[in-house]
Order: sequence, then structure tokens, then C-alpha cells
Amino acid sequence: MDDRFMRLMVLFDLPVNTKKRRRDYAQFRKALIQDGFLMLQYSVYVRLARNHDDAQKHLRIVEDHLPPAGSVRAMLITEKQYTQMKLLCGEQMKDEHFLDTKDLLEI
Repeated sequence: MDDRFMRLMVLFDLPVNTKKRRRDYAQFRKALIQDGFLMLQYSVYVRLARNHDDAQKHLRIVEDHLPPAGSVRAMLITEKQYTQMKLLCGEQMKDEHFLDTKDLLEI
């Protein structure tokens, strides 16, 4: 496994009590999806990055689309740390998978 791969995780809690705030929520979520994030669970999105610099680029994209209200957090973890995550209840999402050697391209 190549330890250069990272996961950028974005966790958020956004207010949706007005029409404008619901629109802000939808626009933020849409920006995450357009940038390649996948929903891990409700209000938790994750994206694979090739390395730390690539992850920082995508973090800046998230920062450029922050809504005016609510709480948004980002966490950068290695692929190795991500694969050690335990699913305690529920099922793995169909879009979610961990990298293995067949997913890596030789450069």
C-alpha cells in the first residue's frame, strides 16, 4: 500500500430552519459532491487524495464554499488510518471502498 494516499473528511452540522439556510446547505453539499466527495453517512463526506498537497487543494475548495452559518470541520487522515475504521452498526455504503494494490497505478 502506498502511504501517500490520504482521505479528507468533512463533517458538518448546518441549520436548515429557513429557506435561505436550506439553500445554503444544498449548495454546500452540491459543491462537495462536484469536487468528488462521497457521503460516508449523513453530514459526513470523504474524498480520496493522492497526497497531502492534493488534500490541501481540495480543502481550499471546501473553504471556498463554506455556508455563512453552521459548523463545518475537516480532518485529514492517511489511507492506512482510514482502512482501520470500524463499522460498528449498519452496512458499508456501495460507493465506499478501501484502496488495495489493484487500485494503484504505476507511475
